[in-house]
Amino acid sequence: MDSQSRSPECRAERRKEEARTLEERPESFFCGAGQERVGRPPESAVPPREERGGQGSVLFLVQGFLSGGIDTLLGGGLRKGLLTELTGQSSSGKTQSIIHKDAAIYSIYCQLQACLYSAAHVAARHMGAVLYLDTSNSFSPSRIARILDERPISFIKEPKDVRLKRVMSSIICESVFDIFALFEVLNQLEISLNNKVNNGGNKICLLIIDSISSILAPIIGGKYSQGRSMMISVAVILKKLADKHNLSVLVTNHMVGGNGAPKPALGESWKAVPHIRLVISRDRGSNICTATILKHTLLASGRHMKFAVPG
Repeated sequence: MDSQSRSPECRAERRKEEARTLEERPESFFCGAGQERVGRPPESAVPPREERGGQGSVLFLVQGFLSGGIDTLLGGGLRKGLLTELTGQSSSGKTQSIIHKDAAIYSIYCQLQACLYSAAHVAARHMGAVLYLDTSNSFSPSRIARILDERPISFIKEPKDVRLKRVMSSIICESVFDIFALFEVLNQLEISLNNKVNNGGNKICLLIIDSISSILAPIIGGKYSQGRSMMISVAVILKKLADKHNLSVLVTNHMVGGNGAPKPALGESWKAVPHIRLVISRDRGSNICTATILKHTLLASGRHMKFAVPG
């Protein structure tokens, strides 16, 4: 992408084109308040959605995470060049009830599943490479293998072990446990992208951080006097990577209590960072979750959709 296509005027024109594209979809395509339905995994693989390349294009990375759920709610999937945040209840806190903790743990599980489905889907469909930053040792190749076995997300028939090896070769997992390690990884990523270094011939198209709050929350108001400015530096780097290199960036966050309803963590300074914010909650006593749009560059807040999460 040349400098002209990255200019503010071109980006604004691209956003207008996206808005027109979404407006042309039938109303039934979206699910607003009072229009709940459960998204189920499709029986057959859905081709990756990457509409019109070039200037003024609408580019999506289909997550593959229950295409009838989050992908549909987002109007097609993760948008390239934007930062999407998934948030849900936290399982921490001494005063939480057992029911609340159960719902919170399941919400975190849903976020993890969304990240793993996204990584597996993008890698299996040859969309590009995935950089997965794991902050809590939650990434699991065995879960990736199970996802590949459960859903026909590959276009070609191949032995399971060959498919798993191919998919895992396109997912670069890095363990990141503090802010300094995160800065180092992101700096190396920027250098690689600037030098057009590919992973086995695949350009990184999806960056996942699960979870961003595990890294940033400890430095805000803690022993780091520059914690808030460090958080903003991370935000600037992530949005620059997304915009300059046309990446989809997916991060997870947790909810915190306060004076009123729970809200995403990391405060007001972080609130303006994500282009898109989704909150995932669980229906009590079931495997049905609800994804609700808290913020979107094009879609109205409050739109939501129910979907079933595999066990």
